Amino acid sequence: MNIEINRTFDLLDHLVINYPKDDILAGKVNGEWVRYSSHDYYKFAHFMAYGFLSMGLKRGDTVVTISNNCPEWNFVDMALSMTGIVHCPVYPTLSTENYVHIFKHSECKLILVSNNVLLKRVQPALEQMDNPPEVYTMNQIEGEHRILEILKLGIANRDKLITTLEELKRDIKPEDWASLIYTSGTTGLPKGVMLSHRNLCSNFLAHTKVQPLDHNAKVLSFLPLNHVYERSMNYHWQYLGISIYYAENMGTIARDLADVKVDGFCAVPRVIETFFDKFYSAGKDMKGIKKKIYNRAFKHGYHFDYTRKKFNLWFQITQVFYDKMVYSKWREKVGGKRLIIITGGSKIQPRMVRLFGAAGLCIYEGYGLSETSPVIAVNNPKLNLARIGTVGPILEGVEVKFAEDGEILTRGPHVMMGYYKDPETTKEVIDEEGWFHTGDIGKIEAGRYLKITDRKKDIFKLSAGKYVAPQVLENKLSESDFIDQCIVVGENEKYASVIISPNFNTLHYWALKQHMHYRDNATLIAMPETQKKIKSIIEQYNKEFAPHEQIKAFRIVLEEWTANNGLLSPTLKVKRNVLQAKYKDLIASIYNHDGDSKTGFFSAFKSLEFPTIKLPKFGE
Repeated sequence: MNIEINRTFDLLDHLVINYPKDDILAGKVNGEWVRYSSHDYYKFAHFMAYGFLSMGLKRGDTVVTISNNCPEWNFVDMALSMTGIVHCPVYPTLSTENYVHIFKHSECKLILVSNNVLLKRVQPALEQMDNPPEVYTMNQIEGEHRILEILKLGIANRDKLITTLEELKRDIKPEDWASLIYTSGTTGLPKGVMLSHRNLCSNFLAHTKVQPLDHNAKVLSFLPLNHVYERSMNYHWQYLGISIYYAENMGTIARDLADVKVDGFCAVPRVIETFFDKFYSAGKDMKGIKKKIYNRAFKHGYHFDYTRKKFNLWFQITQVFYDKMVYSKWREKVGGKRLIIITGGSKIQPRMVRLFGAAGLCIYEGYGLSETSPVIAVNNPKLNLARIGTVGPILEGVEVKFAEDGEILTRGPHVMMGYYKDPETTKEVIDEEGWFHTGDIGKIEAGRYLKITDRKKDIFKLSAGKYVAPQVLENKLSESDFIDQCIVVGENEKYASVIISPNFNTLHYWALKQHMHYRDNATLIAMPETQKKIKSIIEQYNKEFAPHEQIKAFRIVLEEWTANNGLLSPTLKVKRNVLQAKYKDLIASIYNHDGDSKTGFFSAFKSLEFPTIKLPKFGE
């Protein structure tokens, strides 16, 4: 039966009627999978709705959730949706300052947290508030209210409130406000993005049309549901009747993939890079012919392409060979099936997409923002419209055009209602004709595929007047196994330079093969051999850059850049301003701003001009 999906909670009727499955949602309790049927989902969501109404919450109020991924998140989400209460899901890794801002700015009436760790994380923020909202926990914590109490309250008041809830559901319109999402951002306090039911529903319904999986499939969910990307895909899977299994935590992803034998998942590039590192490391201890075959499987995979209609006979033969010898072993580690993997949030290295595609772990990149609900474009596996290095065709129902400077503008039902309590900033990003200005620079390739080239605000000018787009350079440099993260700097300077956070696993393995002796990582990065190696890598990539873009100096730092230490955003994007402030003195030493040439072991690398040399290819 065709159920019209105009409000997010319409998914409940759709599931019960069209996909009455026993495991539409599943999560782990004490290490065991607990599965919920479509009818369980419908029932618990309605009981929670009665519970919220019994507590005195009303339409237009805001409830904050700070939770790990679990089936209960959905019960709460749908309950809030059908009562007209605004759901404000928040990252579980924010600072106290950001929590205080969100709790006050959203005027939330209630906060739901999943466990004691998250409760302790928000308590310092609550202590700074004069009238903090009540807190309920999903897990049992001594002395704390549990959402089980809300569920029981709803069950007790069901008969009294059933008519009220049905009236509320009928009265909620597609254009009504459904969710408040605070952008993670890389600078300043987060802004509250207001999304309507139409925003969310129009978007997830559009990207279900590019999905080749059906109701027989299972997926694993581990990216935070508070992020609109995973949330939209969560609705997407439900609309298609696909069973969703929620990973126990980020550390159990590989085990859960193998356990459930899923058909797909969503990821950010950082997660895929972790898988790549594990696959790559697995070959380090091999010897002889096994090692050669393993290394050549990587080289072979780097030539894979989704859009190549017919590979030559030799490629097909070697593909079968490497699949049997190497790639099938990788798939065994993640459940044994060929997978559909959707990625977004930041740029992924094309070579990884190619390699994983050759291995049957097919990665499809997309693009969007919280303000666009979120998807603007995504590669389309269903129609085989996929181009590696791009974010795919524009989504159905989404308009895109480019400003004179190349900025991507978009218009359609996916564009947010506006920023909460901030009409001025809303006017800055949504013009009078309804075009949302994304702040990203892009272009169309092959007449169909959107390619993102940089962030408009990140582009800087050298002292000679030439512009540098740092993300393009950073994405290319990060293709090296030796470079974990990097930022390109040089605004108003004579040349571009780079700060590098190395991949110490790769560096250690390389140093071992070079018979290098060092006390610790600080000693390792200071050694002339290491400096020479990084220099040669930069030289290799410089050949692909315009003369004014070429990196003329570099610094290697000890710190790993993570969301936990505040150097990456919760979506694992580089916090450029934070990093530039942190390494202010280091950057000054590159350009000798302090007039002192005593810059330690880096002094020899001040404004180096690199000759062009050719590095050996991977595995040689």
